[in-house]
Amino acid sequence: MKSLIATLAAGTAAIALAGAAAAKPNPIDPATLTDPGAVHSYILLDRTGSMSDIWEEALSSVNAYAVSVGEADEGEVDGADIETDVTLAVFDYQDGMQFDVLRDGVKAEDWSNVTDDEASPRGMTPLFDAIGRMVNLAEADKPEKAVIVIMTDGLENSSRELTKDGAKAALDRARAKGWEVLFLGAEFASFDDAESVGMDASKVMAVGQGSMRDSMSALAKKSRAYGKGEEAEIEFNETDRALADEEGVKQRQNQ
Repeated sequence: MKSLIATLAAGTAAIALAGAAAAKPNPIDPATLTDPGAVHSYILLDRTGSMSDIWEEALSSVNAYAVSVGEADEGEVDGADIETDVTLAVFDYQDGMQFDVLRDGVKAEDWSNVTDDEASPRGMTPLFDAIGRMVNLAEADKPEKAVIVIMTDGLENSSRELTKDGAKAALDRARAKGWEVLFLGAEFASFDDAESVGMDASKVMAVGQGSMRDSMSALAKKSRAYGKGEEAEIEFNETDRALADEEGVKQRQNQ
């Protein structure tokens, strides 16, 4: 009798184990357990006439950013990679406000280099209007994490849609969402407009001719760190400013 009971018990246990084994799901790739997230970059590039001498380099720096923001770096935290999309808009004032989106939410790996065949310098500087339109564009996309990069070589002189207060309100909405806003002076170091729209000094930097490509590549790496949660925000440090030749710009501009 004991032998029979033992045999039955063993059989029951075997059936239970078999059932558990059959119900056990297939192994899961750890990378699928964590949402890698995404960071969307919005680059607002001044296309006004005064950009002529540095236009080719400015476009090259945007292309460099798009490549770098999509590439993992050796120093990054391990784990699933993030999605990286880039939007590029250029602006000027010529027979009215001109705001042209040359790349709209393009994945970094699918980026095609923007060239001067697509846009060339002209017109005046409706900076406040352009800021408002770029923020509206980002708000329509509703990204969780966004980096808005404003690159200009001059001061506001032709906005018709927004005052500085309106532009500041737009950027305040962006900052309230936890988005990063950076202001780059392209061979330009007068930041009165940047200050008037609420830009902190740590997020404003002059970038010299000959340094734009490297500076934008470095900024792209900071954008990745922000997107992956490695850094809570993006700020320009002494190393960034040296790479950008900020002091050289100030000297050349008598700032």
